[in-house]
Amino acid sequence: MGPVTSDRDAVYNRIALLRAEQGVTRRELADALGVHYQTVGYLERGEYNPSLHLALRIAEFFGLPVEVVFSTRPFPRISDAARPAQADPPAAAG
Repeated sequence: MGPVTSDRDAVYNRIALLRAEQGVTRRELADALGVHYQTVGYLERGEYNPSLHLALRIAEFFGLPVEVVFSTRPFPRISDAARPAQADPPAAAG
């Protein structure tokens, strides 16, 4: 695990969202992974990138494929995905 040095090196994640959905505290997740609870916070905030091994263990903890939990591109916001697409207004009859 290393500090994030640039946007190019950023690894985005859904750890906080998944923890909230499953009612898991940072400490519970940390204990299950064998890391310090502050490490979970650093990961959630993008201050550190996980090792491949840790990323796989986190995904396994949540029962999801690793690419659902982690990405090299920002995830779309849930609120953006929930909005229906705006339809074009009907054309005036003429």
